[in-house]
Amino acid sequence: MNKLVIKGRKKLYGTVEISGAKNAALPAMAAAILTSEDVHLHGVPHLADVTTMVDLLEKMGIKTMGYKGGHENNLIKSSITLNTSGMNTYEAPYELVKTMRASVLVLGPLVARYGKAKVSLPGGCAIGSRPIDLHIKGLAALGANVSIDHGYVNVTAKRLKGAKIVFDTPTVTGTENIMMAGTLAKGITVIENAAKEPEITSLAEQLTKMGAVIHGAGTDIIEIQGIDRLHGCSMDIIPDRIEAGTYIIAAAAAGGEVEVTNCNPRHLDALLFKMKEAGIEYTETDNSVVVKREREAWLKSVTIKTMPYPNFPTDLQAQFMVLMTQGDSTSIITETIFENRFMHVAELRRMGADITVENNVAIVKGRTRLTGAQIMATDLRASASLVIAGLMADNVTELSRIYHLDRGYEVMEKKLSKIGAKIERVKV
Repeated sequence: MNKLVIKGRKKLYGTVEISGAKNAALPAMAAAILTSEDVHLHGVPHLADVTTMVDLLEKMGIKTMGYKGGHENNLIKSSITLNTSGMNTYEAPYELVKTMRASVLVLGPLVARYGKAKVSLPGGCAIGSRPIDLHIKGLAALGANVSIDHGYVNVTAKRLKGAKIVFDTPTVTGTENIMMAGTLAKGITVIENAAKEPEITSLAEQLTKMGAVIHGAGTDIIEIQGIDRLHGCSMDIIPDRIEAGTYIIAAAAAGGEVEVTNCNPRHLDALLFKMKEAGIEYTETDNSVVVKREREAWLKSVTIKTMPYPNFPTDLQAQFMVLMTQGDSTSIITETIFENRFMHVAELRRMGADITVENNVAIVKGRTRLTGAQIMATDLRASASLVIAGLMADNVTELSRIYHLDRGYEVMEKKLSKIGAKIERVKV
């Protein structure tokens, strides 16, 4: 067990390089199931969730080469090669799926290529109900037989058949699962009200490199023309927009001048708009954002509402909430995606934050000087928000349960230390 010890009130100066996106790497790895040929992925981040996916694929008999998991290997750019020629099981067991919801991404590829799958109902962060009913309904619409028994989803199909699928709400993993399944289905599959995240577009690009015929990725309507087989490919994982946004917010919160590189500012438009509204100075290039702030001045309090991409992301809500404790009045933050995504509020209150929660709305009073405390992480993005709070706070903050943080951020303490933060990982 580890914790982070953070000595606050240190301004940040320098450059942070953003890693490959976890939420692009995981579906990219699952897509390898669709072919018997090698799939090469470059820029794969060293994260607990990626290691879990490697373990899951290897348990199914898939060969993975090149990836070195473990905290000590982080900050080493990594590639992974996957080959399914030795695959010998079509089951994703509970002991692996329970720790990472994205494991459900193997469901669509398994049914599409092998005609069967047995996947445990998923786990992951305790931020609210995230059912996979839309995945199941989508596969059923493609002609699969679906049953749920003893916590497992069992799916069989001789061959999936293209169909029109209309999602009640946009779902990223649901869109990815059905898009992958549709590549080997007979006929045309149309997904309406599809998710539009950059990770969707990235997966579509990879599948196209593998021979798939896909139109409309990144829009509300995606059309997939099914074919008989896919081949291998080589693919670069896109930069992690949530990691980039986290460091942009951290730089603004701590003060100083930080260049966030290897990112796509266009993936961050909603955040950058709110940063500008709050009075934070920044400049951008095609692949970087430079944030500059004199910490002594209060920011302008702004209101945000989380919505599906391209609107303000729920995965940056907790981090932005911390920033708004430095606003000049009151900020209203409305969470519309997950019902339990304010669990970080109790820990922020321990640090002196004045935040009131009413249902899915948080009221954040500004002009608050945070103080160090012993706090604990409750989920992945809450972990990042509490690190930012520790950077801002007087005295020392000790953050426990940082295994949540390691699911989605490559050695955050090392990246922050390189730009002047006083932060270290300590075994307890």
